Amino acid sequence: MDLKAYFEGAKGTGVIATADNNGKVNMAIYSKPHFMDNGEIAFIMTDKLTHNNIMANGSAAYLFKEDGEGYKGKRLYLTKLREEKDSELLYTIRSRKYHSDQDDGKSKFLVFFRVDKELPLIGEGK
Repeated sequence: MDLKAYFEGAKGTGVIATADNNGKVNMAIYSKPHFMDNGEIAFIMTDKLTHNNIMANGSAAYLFKEDGEGYKGKRLYLTKLREEKDSELLYTIRSRKYHSDQDDGKSKFLVFFRVDKELPLIGEGK
């Protein structure tokens, strides 16, 4: 199963881990990634710590734990490729609204990543 199909069917909780250029780590709850036609994934970010970290250090990790019993999910190791600020594409794909501050008038960023490595939630994979 490819990642896009997996995430379309999976329900759960996602966490992005980033670090600044001094190695200070941050984690934040994030929705499932958006999948681009070219194989890249993207996340919508506001101008907060996670975005600031990814500007300083383009490496990140995304952990997704499926709802339910047990430990099923994915770990994705990512490298930032580029970003778009307040782009038409960002507002086109932004269909999920979880926070009341999403329409607060502040800039949003669509940050594109390459998936360098995919692992199951537990273990080293195949």
